[in-house]
Amino acid sequence: MPGDFSSGVRLEIRITPADVGKRVSVRQVIQVTDGHPTFTDTVGVLASWDTGVVCVTRRTGETVRIGEETLVAGKVVPPAPERRGAGGRGAGAAVAPGVSEGAYGTGRAGDAGGSGVPVVTAEEIEAVASRAWPAVESAPLGGWTLRAAGGFTRRANSVLVTGDPGVPLPRALAAVTRWYRERGLAPLLQVPDSSPYADEVARAGWTHEADTLVRTAPLGPLTDLPEPPGAGVELSRAPDAAWLAAYHRTGELADAALRVVSGGPSVWFAGAPGAIGRAVVEGPWVLFGAVEVAPGQRRRGLATAVMGALARRAYDEGARAAYLQVEADNAAARALYDGLGFTDHHRYHYRRSPA
Repeated sequence: MPGDFSSGVRLEIRITPADVGKRVSVRQVIQVTDGHPTFTDTVGVLASWDTGVVCVTRRTGETVRIGEETLVAGKVVPPAPERRGAGGRGAGAAVAPGVSEGAYGTGRAGDAGGSGVPVVTAEEIEAVASRAWPAVESAPLGGWTLRAAGGFTRRANSVLVTGDPGVPLPRALAAVTRWYRERGLAPLLQVPDSSPYADEVARAGWTHEADTLVRTAPLGPLTDLPEPPGAGVELSRAPDAAWLAAYHRTGELADAALRVVSGGPSVWFAGAPGAIGRAVVEGPWVLFGAVEVAPGQRRRGLATAVMGALARRAYDEGARAAYLQVEADNAAARALYDGLGFTDHHRYHYRRSPA
């Protein structure tokens, strides 16, 4: 795509990993012919900079991976202008333009089905969600993904059953069982209810647990959520000790928990006296998770204050649609999200090895 580096300007890399989450313009060398380099430029949100790979997410939702050794210039640039009328913050905000096929959508660019949310399949949104809640270790099995994180959460320690495993199901389940046993973990599958393997796994004797809803909503209205006086919501790139102490799921798995919650394309943590939350931005999507309020601080609007602060930051990074995962029997959380405009996208459940 056309870049904004003027010819004759000395090339400098003026961005660092500390600029993750900002809009940047970068230039990389793609080839050298007879001593003459050929460049290409990318403009978008700096999603991550880790292990020698720079990831920039364009407004189309496409994430470009750039080897650090090929990077020759980079700078922070002003935010893209908001689309007014149908777009911008607030009720009726438009979906991010140019939603691409595959990872972010199945329809034409910007096709939101009239809801302000990109049209995606269960498998597509699960792939985005898996990157927002990354395992410490993963391995492919055909189209399936084996994930492990020392036992911290089902999501990071289960097989994401999407696509075809590439082998007959009995062989796939045997391979899954071996892989998890080698790591001292119980074999577990995360199975979308719509998966063609859902019934076959049930017949194989794997036991059912934890029905979960994936819910989506347009992001624009969430940016207008109020913050009650004195809430004092603060955002950071890393969880501090107070945030981790408030996140009740860590327990004895604090090290694994820190690695999982800190991972993802563009991660933000929200903290307020008595409340916490987490958001992960990738392309047009933002995941909300770990929204928790201390028992003595509930019914004061802290949960919505935390989500509003995270929503505004995600919107500034280019996200236009939100999603979250909530257990189907969590009536209180479902009622909260109903009031914020979230609707059911699909369901999944887990299957545990009979052994």
